[in-house]
Amino acid sequence: MADLLDLKGRTALVTGAGQGVGRRIALHFAEHGAGAVVVNDFRLERARKVAGEVEAAGAHALAVAGDVGDLEAVTATVRQATEAFGGVDILVNNAGNAGPNPTEEMTAPFWEQTPTEWHGYLGTNLYGVLNNAHAVLPGMIEREYGRIVTLISDAGRFAEPGRECYSAAKAGAAGFTRSLAASGGRYGITANCVSLAATRTPRTEARLDGERLKKVMKRYIVRRPGEPEDAANMVLMLASDAASWVTGQTIPVNGGYSFAL
Repeated sequence: MADLLDLKGRTALVTGAGQGVGRRIALHFAEHGAGAVVVNDFRLERARKVAGEVEAAGAHALAVAGDVGDLEAVTATVRQATEAFGGVDILVNNAGNAGPNPTEEMTAPFWEQTPTEWHGYLGTNLYGVLNNAHAVLPGMIEREYGRIVTLISDAGRFAEPGRECYSAAKAGAAGFTRSLAASGGRYGITANCVSLAATRTPRTEARLDGERLKKVMKRYIVRRPGEPEDAANMVLMLASDAASWVTGQTIPVNGGYSFAL
């Protein structure tokens, strides 16, 4: 029986893949038949380390440093991927949080912030998604094949205090993805979102421990934080032929923190 999760030698670009969920997605792809994985991170040393792990798992790899909020940098990354591997078949918009240059002011109440503080969240979580889709879509349309998976957050689906700009950016990315699914389907392109809640990564490790973890987990039906593998499993499915008839959806991977109709 054919393995529906086999990526059949296709080339994937995973943004923010230098650690955490992005790293695990890149490795999942390498372990499930991807021909090549382009590892993006704003820190080149992290991208190179993961690229080495991807190659050890059996796929070609290209490490590229760049801020997804910078369209010129994104376009250059896709150009490099095209020159090296012939194009990008799978795009995973994983880069998130507050961008490459977070500041303490970005944690202030929204009414005390200025647009300067908003830009980090919007640039990475919304414009980053637009930039990467804009760069890969011409090639996908030409080849009449594409998979676009965007990692959003339950902050974009379920109200959380103090996360106004982040929530707005993630909700915007989900809306963009639905529209993209509607326009891309005729070209063999699917576009979906995976919505995460509390997931253990190097960035969140300190917040998901001890008594604080117990307090957070009271809001979850499955009483544990998510692991990078939980997210990567769903992303792999959406990037594979197993989900060839799934598009325009936002799928929560969140231990029951919130439900979707």
